[in-house]
Amino acid sequence: MSVNLPPNVNRAIQDFRSARQKATLSEIIARFKGESNELLSFEEVRHKLNAQVGPNIVLKEIPIKSIIGSVNRYQDFMRDFLPRHNIDVERWSNIELASQGLVGLPPIEVYQIDEVYFVIDGNHRVSVAKQLGDTEIEAYVTELQSRVSLTADVRPEDLILKSEYAKFLENTNLDKLRPDADLTFTEPGQFDVIKEHIAVHRYFMGLEQKREISSDEAVANWYDKVYFPVVNIIREKGLLIDFPNRTETDLYLWIVDHRAALEEDLKSQVPVASAMDDLTDRYSQRTGRVITRIGIKIVNAIVPEVLNSGPPTGEWRQTILSTRRDVHLFCDILVPINGHQDGWFGLEQAIVIARREETNIHGLYVLANGDEKDSPVLQDIQNEFHNRCEAAGIKCDLQLKTGDIIVNICELARWNDLVVLNITYPPEQSALARLLSGIRNLIQRCPRPILFTPQTSKPLNHALLVFDGSMKGQEALYIAAYMGGQWKLTLHVISIGDETAISEIQAIARGYLGGLNIQAEYFTINKNKNRERILDYVDQLNIDLLVTGGYSHSPVVEVFLGSYVDEILRQIKIPIIISR
Repeated sequence: MSVNLPPNVNRAIQDFRSARQKATLSEIIARFKGESNELLSFEEVRHKLNAQVGPNIVLKEIPIKSIIGSVNRYQDFMRDFLPRHNIDVERWSNIELASQGLVGLPPIEVYQIDEVYFVIDGNHRVSVAKQLGDTEIEAYVTELQSRVSLTADVRPEDLILKSEYAKFLENTNLDKLRPDADLTFTEPGQFDVIKEHIAVHRYFMGLEQKREISSDEAVANWYDKVYFPVVNIIREKGLLIDFPNRTETDLYLWIVDHRAALEEDLKSQVPVASAMDDLTDRYSQRTGRVITRIGIKIVNAIVPEVLNSGPPTGEWRQTILSTRRDVHLFCDILVPINGHQDGWFGLEQAIVIARREETNIHGLYVLANGDEKDSPVLQDIQNEFHNRCEAAGIKCDLQLKTGDIIVNICELARWNDLVVLNITYPPEQSALARLLSGIRNLIQRCPRPILFTPQTSKPLNHALLVFDGSMKGQEALYIAAYMGGQWKLTLHVISIGDETAISEIQAIARGYLGGLNIQAEYFTINKNKNRERILDYVDQLNIDLLVTGGYSHSPVVEVFLGSYVDEILRQIKIPIIISR
């Protein structure tokens, strides 16, 4: 026998059924997405965050969307407080009827942790209010104090991270020492690594200051001197755009680990910003960078290495300027050696520069095969390298690599500021010889300026800049200006171009050097008639260093038509720096 219910009762029952249908659909969607739609257990959250109950209870309106858990009924409702079971239909319907009556319903009772709430009493009232479209509900609020932030989007799987963070803060007091600090991770288990970083920092602080360092002092100093400077660079470079699913603390650890791996491989220090740039180049998720990586792989696959244009002009200088923290341009020098007598000229020339720059030398020796590692000859080469550097008072290291020597030089060059090596076989005149020339290939692909020394080492007191106004020529102008200003060497400038442009080219050099108060003697040469006079000026002016830009045209044009750079390399008797 059917019972005719009052319209308002029937409507309340239909609202409950609608809520149950939504709950079923919500559960299916959650399973499909692999996401949790469960309410959080207050006791679990309180325990993991070690939240402490406060003494005051406040009556106020709270946002329903911020209610994310319950004390006792978290299994009876879903995350959005849709009912999980049909057995609550009568109670649920009665509460809806009462909520629309003249008397209404009493306030619910909740615990508050940071920005979220957990129902003590009134779960059904919250469920009804949400179904009716209410955005706020009156509640007696008992606030709990937690050292970890909690927002409405927190999920059960996030509690592990929140729990680890809470314990970390209890152990370190970082939130009290630096209230603005926010060390959050996206993966568990990382705070033990951070604590180890702090412990190591505390140890070295003690050694440096020769006293016992308190835990609070070590934590604050680590944050100020180690952690935050890295985070600050992360913000300046906008790295969170490149890694959108990571936090600043994620990136901090990733960068520290990546930098340590690079330094282990390179056997030298790597600036933090350089490690960041390398990490971004390799792994950035930004669409443009991903496309660039794919494009480079495609180009490398279809274009012969000798016709590869190499890194963009001027990139080396921008990298140095963005990471340099001192006045020197060449803070790290890469010196490939071959173990032969003529190969030591490059090292001797690098020592001259290292003395002026107060810098380090990083040697590179490419093994012919794996068996060579244990040979007495290699031991002699290593001893000779270290002995020469130590005798000159220069810090050094020597890396042993296998594979193609040009590839190894180019890979290591990006972690240095200058490559110095002796040149034995300059590019020959024929197009085929240029195509097969290792020196020409190195100049084209190396990401840093190269100083070639042809069986000699010079004091580098009189420099001649060959300036053609090209982009690479302007990089050479920058190097010459640095040497003229910092090394105080005598500088001469030859402007090279055709008759219509040569005056403008010289004006560029004069304006740049004059703006830096660098004195120079200026000459001009018509590139179409007498550019071979460059070497005449070298002899007449007693030049012991030539500075010039690299290949100005495309690799194909340079290979088949040749370049004055090749001509100079074939005939030069003094060191020459070729800019990138």
